Amino acid sequence: MSRQQLKLWYRRPAENWVNALPVGNGKLGAMIFGRVEQERIQINEDSLWYGGPKKREQPDAHKHLEEIRRLMFEGKPQDAEYLARMAMTPGPKYFAPYQTLGDINLYFRQSNGETTNYRRELDLSTGIAKTSYTLDGTTYHREIFVSAIDQVLVIRLSSDRPGAISFSTNLSRRPFEGTSGKEGAESIVMQGQCGPDGVQYTTVLKAVAEGGNVQIIGDFVSVEAVDSVTLYVAAATTFRHPEPLVVCQSRIAASVAKGFEAVREDHVKDHRSLFERVQLEIEDSNEAEVEALPTDERLVRVQEGQADHGLISLFFQYGRYLLMGSSRRGSLPANLQGIWNESHTPPWESDFHLNINLQMNYWPAEVCNLAECHEPVFDLMDRLMENGRKTAREIYGARGFVAHHTTNLWAETDICGIYVPAIFWPMGGAWMSLHLWEHYRFGGDRDFLGARAYPIMKEAALFFLDFLIEDEQGRLVTVPSLSPENTYRLPNGNEGVLSIGPSMDSQIIHALLAACIEAGTVLDTDKEFLEELEQVRNRLPEPAIGKHGQLMEWAVDYEEVELGHRHISHLFALHPGEQITVHHTPDLAEAARRTLERRLAHGGGHTGWSRAWIINFWARLHDGERAYINLMELLSHSVHTSLLGDHPPFQIDGNFGGTAAIAEMLLQSHRDEILLLPALPKAWRHGRVSGLRARGGFEVEIQWQDGQLKEAVLHATQDGLCTIRSESPLVINREEGDVLVVNSIDGSVYCFTAEAGIRYSVQCANIDYSIPSTSK
Repeated sequence: MSRQQLKLWYRRPAENWVNALPVGNGKLGAMIFGRVEQERIQINEDSLWYGGPKKREQPDAHKHLEEIRRLMFEGKPQDAEYLARMAMTPGPKYFAPYQTLGDINLYFRQSNGETTNYRRELDLSTGIAKTSYTLDGTTYHREIFVSAIDQVLVIRLSSDRPGAISFSTNLSRRPFEGTSGKEGAESIVMQGQCGPDGVQYTTVLKAVAEGGNVQIIGDFVSVEAVDSVTLYVAAATTFRHPEPLVVCQSRIAASVAKGFEAVREDHVKDHRSLFERVQLEIEDSNEAEVEALPTDERLVRVQEGQADHGLISLFFQYGRYLLMGSSRRGSLPANLQGIWNESHTPPWESDFHLNINLQMNYWPAEVCNLAECHEPVFDLMDRLMENGRKTAREIYGARGFVAHHTTNLWAETDICGIYVPAIFWPMGGAWMSLHLWEHYRFGGDRDFLGARAYPIMKEAALFFLDFLIEDEQGRLVTVPSLSPENTYRLPNGNEGVLSIGPSMDSQIIHALLAACIEAGTVLDTDKEFLEELEQVRNRLPEPAIGKHGQLMEWAVDYEEVELGHRHISHLFALHPGEQITVHHTPDLAEAARRTLERRLAHGGGHTGWSRAWIINFWARLHDGERAYINLMELLSHSVHTSLLGDHPPFQIDGNFGGTAAIAEMLLQSHRDEILLLPALPKAWRHGRVSGLRARGGFEVEIQWQDGQLKEAVLHATQDGLCTIRSESPLVINREEGDVLVVNSIDGSVYCFTAEAGIRYSVQCANIDYSIPSTSK
């Protein structure tokens, strides 16, 4: 794919924040507007959350738990909810928000002449945002990036005329400004505290110019008549560093000593080492025509119903870019907005929602070859486990650890909020634990499995050994819990949200226990514990089919109050779980299909993240046409011109979920089987993808032509069994030496023992690609 295809670009500055262009390195992020007379660069530091950790007490929770359960089993969910709201919600009720660090303001001394040749762009392949324009015969250039190597934001301004650049710049955090002022001969500093008991923050900006003059006037840097200038910006808080000012000074001093060119070169090298692992090209007869258009105009064409395969590839890679920008080693995980937030009171506190959103953020991490970007989640899980032990003990009288539907900077695990349809859901820690298991499944690192993944998974499972109780059918169920944010109607007309054994809970616990059993077997440990888990797993409610042919959302086939609800939680077993598949459980897969049809018929998929999940569902059902239709719906209705996702308002999970869904259409590897092009739509007739990863330790290249597999190459990164499922007959060879590995096993399943470091070629046996295609 050409570099041009991997650029978002526009002919005008961003009018509002959500259409500015994002850059980031996991800890430090910026949104760039590209304005001419007065530029605004809004900045974030990932640990800048309001207030400190809270000591929440819930002294009445455990003593009322049995009463709440009794009311549930008596069919009185509203009474149970009434009591649970009082007994189980601590004070304070809400977590404090993630906040903006503030703005870098650039005030240019320029004439009011007409601006021409304006261009604003973001190059995904380099992680550099650029703005250029001509004014009064002089062409100006800006380059902006955030280096993960040097931990600085770099702003480079230059022009084609000596001495043409004059501006002033300051730091602001309206209306919660701390102190700002001079910090050395060419630097300014902004410092403050983010609420009572909150982190203390520091931001330092230093200007290094060629020619002209730089001085500090008040709390501004004045840059006058320079040929070019580089602004270095560093930020830190006391969350990580007891003396953030010293850290900022050190980072800037090191970057200045290194020099702009070297800082830029190291940034690009580091960025490309991750970004260029995956290539996607979907051939498009209109490629030259649409690439000549700016991104916002291409998006309008899609909204009008026209195809643009290049925009799909761009959107796919943009999701990978955003994950790199908001989640790197040592940073916090990507929150509801990644790392980019302009508000002091953002929607939903821009927190870590654990009932779908944080999980969706990381669906692309392993398959899209950004496993390192997954690591902040594991760091968070270490802290969630520690806090969640106390929560499990105090609220439920249980061992192990629990986390509910949301968490924050401090990894708090209490029941947060007062919105009953969301908060009484003890599954957040269990679902998140599965991310460590997925990391092992893709990479095969036994040390990671033994030291980090299994201990967390084990403690998550231990909680359910104590929390699960027997229902009237002898099954082990969760009570109280709920199907996230959804409401059911009882036969008597009463409505409820608290429920007994909602389907999603049983599916997550099934997946968790299965993972623990397999992990413990690999590690050859905890035999008696694993046997206990097996007994419990066998008593969980199985996925069931309801009266409408749909998958049941609750253990009882209740009617739904909102048929088009945004959450489709009871399809967890289809995706990201694997309890339901087209080949192994065809009846349940058909019920899942019916569930999706009912949701969509009644307005489902109306939020960006929900639509992204729906694409993943259709991909798992091997329905490429519906996956493609919903992908186009996502692009048409749920992204801004910056291609950032829209809930509405802006939420980044739609980007990550959409990227994962495109990968899922091209490659699947659950149930220990690899599927090549399982949901390829007819619109994508020719194309290629490389660098995707499959569970079991494989990096995969796929080429297709006329909608059929031409060749796939599997690069084994570890020894082990490789199983490929295909409805078409395959020929599989070692790429070196052309040695036949396997040709046919029972018509659709092909197995062979892969060796680490060896590449294997997979081709359809009944297609002759030596004859050139005549299709248009």
